[in-house]
Amino acid sequence: MTSSNGPLEDETCKRFVLPALDRAGWGEDQIKAQYRINRGRIQPTARRHRQERPLVADYLLEYSDGLPLAVVEAKRSRRDPAAGFEQVKRYAALLDVPFAYTTNGTKTLEIDSCTGLTTEITEFPAPEDLWTRYCATRGLNEDFQTALASAPFNHNVRNWDNTPKEPRYYQRNAINRAVQAIAQGERRVLLVLATGTGKTLVASQIVAKLWNASWPGDRRPRVLYLADRNILVDQPKDDYFERMFGEAVHKLTRGVALTSRNIYFALYQSLTRGGDAEDLYQQFDRDFFDVIVVDECHRGSATEGSQWREVLDHFHSAIQLGLTATPISKRDADTYGYFGDPIYEYTLAQGIQDGFLAPYRVRNVRLDLDLFGWRPSEGQLDMYGREIPDELYGPREFERIVAVLDRTDAAARYLTEYLHKTNRMAKTIVFCQTKDHALRMVQALHNANADLVRQYGNSYVCRITSDDGDAGRERLGEFRDDSTQIPTIAVTARLLSTGVDIPTVRNIVIFRVIRSMPEFKQTIGRGTRLSPETDKYAFDIIDFVEATRLFYDPDFDGPPIRRLRDETDDEGNIVTTIAEDLTDPDPDPDSDAAAEPEPEYEEQDRGGLPPTIVTDPDEIDDIRAQGSTYYVDDVPVTVFGTAMYVTETDGSGTRLRLVSIEQYIRGRLRELDLSPHQLLTQWAQTESRKELRDRLDEFGITPADLGELTGRPDADTIDLLIYIGWDLPVLSRSERALRFKLRHRNFLESFADDAREVLDRVLEQYSTRGAEELDVQALRSPAYADLGTVVELASRFGGGAGLRSAIDALGVQLYEAS
Repeated sequence: MTSSNGPLEDETCKRFVLPALDRAGWGEDQIKAQYRINRGRIQPTARRHRQERPLVADYLLEYSDGLPLAVVEAKRSRRDPAAGFEQVKRYAALLDVPFAYTTNGTKTLEIDSCTGLTTEITEFPAPEDLWTRYCATRGLNEDFQTALASAPFNHNVRNWDNTPKEPRYYQRNAINRAVQAIAQGERRVLLVLATGTGKTLVASQIVAKLWNASWPGDRRPRVLYLADRNILVDQPKDDYFERMFGEAVHKLTRGVALTSRNIYFALYQSLTRGGDAEDLYQQFDRDFFDVIVVDECHRGSATEGSQWREVLDHFHSAIQLGLTATPISKRDADTYGYFGDPIYEYTLAQGIQDGFLAPYRVRNVRLDLDLFGWRPSEGQLDMYGREIPDELYGPREFERIVAVLDRTDAAARYLTEYLHKTNRMAKTIVFCQTKDHALRMVQALHNANADLVRQYGNSYVCRITSDDGDAGRERLGEFRDDSTQIPTIAVTARLLSTGVDIPTVRNIVIFRVIRSMPEFKQTIGRGTRLSPETDKYAFDIIDFVEATRLFYDPDFDGPPIRRLRDETDDEGNIVTTIAEDLTDPDPDPDSDAAAEPEPEYEEQDRGGLPPTIVTDPDEIDDIRAQGSTYYVDDVPVTVFGTAMYVTETDGSGTRLRLVSIEQYIRGRLRELDLSPHQLLTQWAQTESRKELRDRLDEFGITPADLGELTGRPDADTIDLLIYIGWDLPVLSRSERALRFKLRHRNFLESFADDAREVLDRVLEQYSTRGAEELDVQALRSPAYADLGTVVELASRFGGGAGLRSAIDALGVQLYEAS
C-alpha cells in the first residue's frame, strides 16, 4: 500500500526494516513485531469504561528470551526519521533498553542513551555486536555474568487460555535489573513495585533465570522465600513456584530442617518459634541458602533488633532480595538502610497510566462529631457506669478512648445509602479502628441492610480479623472467590490491608485513622487490581477520617480521578459540592510514621507469634485501649458532607486544581462552545445526543453525579447542565413532558391512535427514566412488551424510518417546551 507521501509505515517495515534486520543477523525469534508495551489508561465513564490506545513499538529486538536490547520505530519513506525521535526515546526509556532506532527505510538514526549520541547509520548492528555494547553499559564483563543475564525465562505458568504467562514490560525490567545486580555481586537488592503489579511473578522469574543458568557454579540455587503470613507464602508457592520447579519446592514448618530440596518457603514464625529448643532456622548452616526472597520487606524484618531480623542476620552471606510496594524509612525500621536504594521502581501512578491498575475516585465523608469533637457532660457515665474523663475527643481518640456507638451507626447508614445508589452487591472492605469496632460495624451494617441479611443470612456482612480464627479464614476464602457475591462486605481492622489479592473489590471504606504512608498505600492497594471477568475497571474510596490527606504527601504517587466535598446545611442536606486540591502544604505531621498491619490469625495455631517489641504508634495506642475504652450511646451524629478530587489532564500532564464542581462543569461546557439552545437542539436528536453523551463521559460528568450535585435526580441531564452552566430554571422530566403535551397537542393528534399510543408510552418512560427512552432501541425493553415487538410498533408508523422520524420529531419538540 502506498500513498502520495510514499509507502506507509507497515510497508516500510516489510520492504525495508525486516530485510535490513535479517541482513544484520537478527533471527525471527529475536524480533518482536508490534510489541504492545501497555494496555492504555482506563477512563471510567457513565457507561462502563473507556480505554485509551496502548503504546505499541514497531519492533523490539531481544538478544535472548525476555532480554530486550533495542526498540525500532518505522516511519513512511518520505518522512524524516527524526519524526519518530521523541517517540522511540520514550519507548526505550519505558522498556529499559539503551538503544533506539528510528528509520524511514532509507535513513536510520541510532540513539544511544549510554553515550548520549545520536548517529546516522547505514545498517543495523548485529545481535552479538549490540549485546557486547549492552554488556559494557551494564557492567557485565565476565562469562558467568553474561550467561546469567541472558538465561531464559520459565514458561510453565499458564494463563486461563493455556498461553504462557509472559511478564509485562515493567516486570521484565525488574527481573533483568535484579538478575544483573546479582551477577555483579550485589548482596542486597530492593525492588519497589506498586500493589497489584505482580511481585510474585517477578520473584519467580528471577529464580527461574538463576535456575536455568545453574547459578551459582555448576548446581541449582538454594532459595528461601520468607513472609509473615500464610497467604503470602502459599499463593506464590502453589500458583508459581511449584508449577515452575515441581518437587524442588518445599514449605518449612516446625520440626526438623529438610536439606534435600532447592526452593523453600517459610514463615518467620515457623523458623523462630522454637521454645526451649533450637530455632528452626539455626538448624541450617549459615551459608546453606544462596538467595533469600523477603516478601513485604517493609514489615517484620524491617525493624532493627526484632526476632525476625535474626533470621536474615543468620543467613547474612546469602543474596537477599527485598520486595515491597511501600518501603519505610524511620529510625529503627529503614528498608533503604538495610537493602539500599531500589534498583527498579514501578509506581501506582505509572500502573494506572499504563492501564494495568484500576483508577479510583475518592469520596471524603465527614461526620459532624469528627469535625467538632465530642465532650462529655460533667460527671457523665458511659454505658457501663464508668465516669468519662472530661476532655474534648476527636477522631484520634474515637474507638481507642471513647467509642460513640451512634458514630458507627451513622457511617453504616451512609455506606448503605451509597451502595443503594451504586451497587448493593459490590464487594466492599471496611477498615475499622479496632477489632471491637469492626464487630460493632458489622452489627450496624446488619441493621441497616436487614432485607439482604434476611435473604443471605449473616453472610452478607462478615468480620475478618485475627480474632476470628477458622471462621475468619473460611469467610476470607469466600470473600476472595470471584464466582460468588457473598460475602459482599468484609469488615476488618488491619488484617486485609496487606497481601490479600481480591481483584473484585470495588469499594474501600476507611474508618480508621491512618498516619502511615505505607499503611495508606497498602490499604487502598486492595482495590487497584483489575477484574475484567467481573467488569471491574475502577474502584471507589470512601474516607470517613481524612486518611486521604496523605494524597497531599509528595511520597504518594497516584492522584485519584476526582475528589468531591459536599457542603451541607444544618439539617445535613447537601447544598453544594466542591473539588479539592491535592497540593496541601501542611500534610499530617505524623504521616511518616510506619504502621505494621496486625498479625494474621493463621499464624496463631501454625507456629509463631509476632515480634514481642511493638514500635508502631498506632498499634501501641490500640493495645493501650484494650479493656479501657468508654462506650457512649445516644449521641446525635449526622453526615456533614462528602468530597471528591478533580484531576485534569492537559498538554503538560496531570494536575489537580481547586474548583467548585459547578466551575468545573461550566469550564467543560465552555469547551463545547454551545449555547443553551444549541445544547437542547443537539440533545433532541438521537445521534447527536449520543455524541454529546460521549463528550460528557470524557469529561467525567455523569447523570448520577449531576442529579446528586443539584439534588434533582428527577430532572433531565441536559436541564441540569443548563442550570449549572447558565443558572436557568430546572424542569423535572415529568414537567417537561406535561408542557410538551399542552403546547404540542397538534403534533400528537397528527398520528393515528395506535401510533399515538406508542408515543404516549415513550413520554411516560421518559418521565420515569430519562432521555435514553427517546431512542428506537429503547422500544425493545420490557416496558413496551405489551404493545408488541419493535417491528410491530414500526408498522404503526409505516415502517422503521417512520418510527425513527416520529421519535426524533418528538424529541425536538419536547426540548422546545422549556
